[in-house]
Amino acid sequence: MQKILITGSNGLLGQKLVYKLKLDNTVQLIATARGENRLLDQVGYEYCSLDISDEKNVNDVLSKYLPDIVIHTAAMTNVDACELQQDECKKMNVDSVLYIVSALEKLKSESYKPHLVHVSTDFIFDGTKGPLDEDEMPAPLSYYGWSKLEAENIVTKSNLKWSIARTVLVYGVVDNASRSNIVLWAKGALEQKKNINVVNDQFRTPTLAEDLADGCILIAKKSAEGVFNISGPNYMHILELVTRVADFWKLDKSLITPSTSEGIKQPAKRPPNTGFIIDKAKTVLGYKPHSFEEGLALVDKQLTKIN
Repeated sequence: MQKILITGSNGLLGQKLVYKLKLDNTVQLIATARGENRLLDQVGYEYCSLDISDEKNVNDVLSKYLPDIVIHTAAMTNVDACELQQDECKKMNVDSVLYIVSALEKLKSESYKPHLVHVSTDFIFDGTKGPLDEDEMPAPLSYYGWSKLEAENIVTKSNLKWSIARTVLVYGVVDNASRSNIVLWAKGALEQKKNINVVNDQFRTPTLAEDLADGCILIAKKSAEGVFNISGPNYMHILELVTRVADFWKLDKSLITPSTSEGIKQPAKRPPNTGFIIDKAKTVLGYKPHSFEEGLALVDKQLTKIN
């Protein structure tokens, strides 16, 4: 029986991991997040409150459970908030990783060899070209990007068994619909007949949250080490993404106004061109992501169920 501990289980990716892994009878699952468990389904796994920015809390929880695998999804991911609250961002995205790595290194022994699966981002790159493979040189443009690269460096320099799952622009539906993302934002705004400005000079490979969860689980199950790009298969600019959302739900595209990144004032710089080449994940892990429209169909089904 593999003991898997997930950080950030209240978040979008964390929830998907819990709901997939709790069905696996070869896994003993521990879900952790700050505060109370916000998942609607609380059966089939153990929940433990964990503040990753509290070193003692991290040490206590990891030494209590001694997980075989830690899938670390918890992070501060609002790019503009990270730019404006850099101390908080460093605490959540850098210090926390140091605490997790240090705790696991201290616990590691001949009989206990934990595997850390760390989730990272395309924002560690400057976006001068794309799509990118795993060997691309990082050069972050924002504080968020810097913090995630620092975290990667802590992981890669550790003496743990480690893997990094880098991803791009994750979308999906969470319990209680508490968090938005590009797909839900576009759908919601267009349904409310709002005019929206959308950038046409940022290219990505949008990722369905279920696919990212599958990628992380494949890494864990196959004991795969190293860096893996885990994203969707379709490369497009954000304007095309939003247009495809409008087409899928038959919404009014005349409400969408194309804009440049310069035209939309945001505190943090975005890399213009990222998106991932996912050949390694497909070949090594057997990763099979949904197409963008298949992802939207799954989102639609989940939203219908909620409503």
